[in-house]
Amino acid sequence: MAWQVVIAGGGFGGFYAARALERMLPAQSAHVTLVNSANFLLYTPLLPGAAGATLDPRHVVVPLRAELRRTDVVIGSVSGADPSRAVLGVDRIDGDRVELAYDQLIIALGSVSRTLPVPGLAEHGVGLKSLSDATALRNQVLTCFDIAESLEDPAERAEYLGFVFVGAGYAGVEGLAELQDFAVQAIELYPRCRAQGMRWVLVDAAERIMGEVPPSLSRFAEHELCGRGIEVRTSTTLAEAGARSARLSDGETIAARTLVWTAGVKPSPVVARLGLPLDEGGRVVVDSTMAVIGAPGPGREWAIGDCAAVPDSARPGLACPPTAQHAIRQGRLVARNVVASLAGRSGRPFRYRTKGVVAELGRNKAVAITLGIRWRGLPAWLIARTYHLLLMPGVGRRLRLLVDWNVALVFGRDASSPGRLGSTTPLGHEDQRNGSLAATHAAPPAV
Repeated sequence: MAWQVVIAGGGFGGFYAARALERMLPAQSAHVTLVNSANFLLYTPLLPGAAGATLDPRHVVVPLRAELRRTDVVIGSVSGADPSRAVLGVDRIDGDRVELAYDQLIIALGSVSRTLPVPGLAEHGVGLKSLSDATALRNQVLTCFDIAESLEDPAERAEYLGFVFVGAGYAGVEGLAELQDFAVQAIELYPRCRAQGMRWVLVDAAERIMGEVPPSLSRFAEHELCGRGIEVRTSTTLAEAGARSARLSDGETIAARTLVWTAGVKPSPVVARLGLPLDEGGRVVVDSTMAVIGAPGPGREWAIGDCAAVPDSARPGLACPPTAQHAIRQGRLVARNVVASLAGRSGRPFRYRTKGVVAELGRNKAVAITLGIRWRGLPAWLIARTYHLLLMPGVGRRLRLLVDWNVALVFGRDASSPGRLGSTTPLGHEDQRNGSLAATHAAPPAV
């Protein structure tokens, strides 16, 4: 009878674990099942490029079935687990609730945006964690321009030309830089908006932006952003979010219809329903081999990625940071450890030291660290593009990235709105003459 290996989550950790298991486990000896809420792996570091129109949104995802030929892909959401019976609960996409029995379970459920109890944030803020978030932000910028161009009152127009990003880590800085770069090109098509000008504000509670990089690179990034007219507010928090403005902790109220929240992540709430021990941060407690500590039942559980407190060998006493670099390597190693467990052998501990970081700043600028060497400007941008190109799975996906990037370099960013990808226009819609335009712009511009 074949061993049942179930992987919960199809992000970087789960995807690379499945791919490694396909290579290491004979088909007749084990059956691998991967459960994910979508039929693709989202390459999250490229989301800012999708929002900023340098990349087609379809080209920042990897179809799971195309890359995992021997893995049974189940599209649905994990609802819970019962380790005492070694089963994982899944709500399939067709609405059926099923239980998947396992001998080995790899938990790679990732993370979600970490929010704070800021008044109005849930109603008026939007994150940058999904493909729909990226396309919605691109649509939002163009919709705000369309509305602002039709207004006579400059004060009212200013609301639609105000954009606030809260959180100045990698996601916030890259997202704002790419989206602002896109808006600078798109606003040339809107004479009134161009004459009045936009306002972009980056807010963070820390003393400097991008605290993950050395102060010299942080200062370079801030200098680049400020040079484009972007206001950087450090040691500042969001006090209140409204439909037409954002109030900061220093008392200033910024007129803005767009508020983007990128202030950190937290483990997926689903892990709390798996019946496994968690640490104070809500992550699954594992040992150095990524095996869950103290899990009951006949099966063997493992946890990797953002939802797991994997001990960091480079920083004793701390868990690994929630980065794609760590998740990929944890996925590959946990696959080896699963194979070792099935053979009755001990697993290998996870040991990895970050070899570098890259962060794009738009306009062919970036900051990067490779093997201890610090880069900035155009060289860092070339390193960042090369890194993402090499990390993207599949030759076809890499070629698509190259084509998109080069088209954007030569012809500029596409200033069209892709609409709500995947949504249909109901038959009999009163605005059939304009296709899906009404459906795309039906929602109010405040986010």
